[in-house]
Amino acid sequence: MSNDQSHWQNIQKSISRAVKIVVAYFFSLNIARKLMLGFIPLVVLLILISAFALLNLSRLNSISDSILKTDVVVITTSEKMIDVILAQELYIRRYLILKTIDLLKLFRERDRQFNQLVAAIRAVPEDRGFPIDEIASLHGEYNDILLMKSSSLTDSSALNKEKIEKQIKDKQDAIILLIQGMAEKARLDQNQKTGKTSDIGNLAFNVSVVFCVIGFFLSVAAAMLITRNISGAVKKLRHATDIISKGDFNYKPDIRNSDELGDLSEAFITMAKRLKELEEMSLDTSPLTRLPGGISIERNMQERIASGEPTAFCLVDIDNFKIYNDYYGYAKGNELIKATAKIILAAVATFGSADDFVGHIGGDDFVIITKPDLYEKMCSTITAHFDKSVLDHYDDKVKKRGYIVWANRNGEQVSFPITTLSIAAVTNTKREFDNYLQFGEVAAEVKKYAKSITGSVCVVDRRTTSTAKSRYLVEMASGPGKARKAAQRRKNVQ
Repeated sequence: MSNDQSHWQNIQKSISRAVKIVVAYFFSLNIARKLMLGFIPLVVLLILISAFALLNLSRLNSISDSILKTDVVVITTSEKMIDVILAQELYIRRYLILKTIDLLKLFRERDRQFNQLVAAIRAVPEDRGFPIDEIASLHGEYNDILLMKSSSLTDSSALNKEKIEKQIKDKQDAIILLIQGMAEKARLDQNQKTGKTSDIGNLAFNVSVVFCVIGFFLSVAAAMLITRNISGAVKKLRHATDIISKGDFNYKPDIRNSDELGDLSEAFITMAKRLKELEEMSLDTSPLTRLPGGISIERNMQERIASGEPTAFCLVDIDNFKIYNDYYGYAKGNELIKATAKIILAAVATFGSADDFVGHIGGDDFVIITKPDLYEKMCSTITAHFDKSVLDHYDDKVKKRGYIVWANRNGEQVSFPITTLSIAAVTNTKREFDNYLQFGEVAAEVKKYAKSITGSVCVVDRRTTSTAKSRYLVEMASGPGKARKAAQRRKNVQ
């Protein structure tokens, strides 16, 4: 007895050691492998459920296909065949009364329809032994009798007419009886298959419930086992989420794990920094045009300068916008700004590249950052489209006289021209820029010169590093004849 107890104790110790080894191995794994091991039972159950469900769905689909393509076709076609038979008799009887040839045409049309219905039943995918050949043969005999009756107009024998009537009725009853029998057989098959589908559905449901219950308990056990190992870090991440969601993007969760949760913590910190940047960008976006503002413009330019990428910086300004805004009100002014933004975006989308940038500094000032070989087509298109559409923002009175009459600061009535666009383009192809501010300063200088020129114009800074003091500026104007005038106005401003 003592030997048995000792043997049982040894077995228990062996089992205990094996369990400890398995648990220790489980917790030494990384999270991915832990989850994989925990989900293996669920995967097996899912495969079993899916295989069982697909098998039963295949059976149900086969039965449904049989019902739809055979039983339903036979039932509906049988009803139509009976209607055709009765209609044929009706047309012949009307023909005997009205003696109209059109009724015989309708009779023959019904005959063709009946033949089509016979062909439809022949075409069903399953051979159920339907008496379709017998039905077709009887129908041919039925047609002959009806046509014989139609020719009895010239036969005055009452006995012959009575005989034909009896033949018609007998043939009609025989055909209808066969058709009804065929339809009844299809209905019985349909009912049997419907019952079978119900049985298959109940079986699939019951088995799926059993598998789901087993899967539920296995998943709960696996979840509890894994959660005990990683719940602490997850709680810290959850706490960090609450804090960061309140706007404290500088918070760092105190997680010292060296596994995936440690990596997740580092990624979480990186995400918080990115969220802070996105919040700054969102605050920087213009609420009127939805274009990025000064911070995004500066960041984009600094990245391009740091990479040494050839860059064209175009500063776009609406001339006489303040007068337009004062004359028509801020609502109309906002519409003009949004319309200008659309023109700029359309030109950049047409002639630019995926890396191009459009920003809205504020008010009526925009920025285009693109490549030096792309900006000229953009700017000429922008000025041309602006000049073409700007009059749509003025009333007929101003359009007719071509200017706005408005009081200046001294109260005097002064004429102000229709708004135009001034674009200042600066590139780093011939001169070096160390930072974004230098681009901005040169662009402001060029824009000032551009605004001194009448009409919409794009002025390009062509200076090199060695000739920067010469202030060599070249302008490009838009509209008919303006290119020629622009060429005449090109000059060195010393």
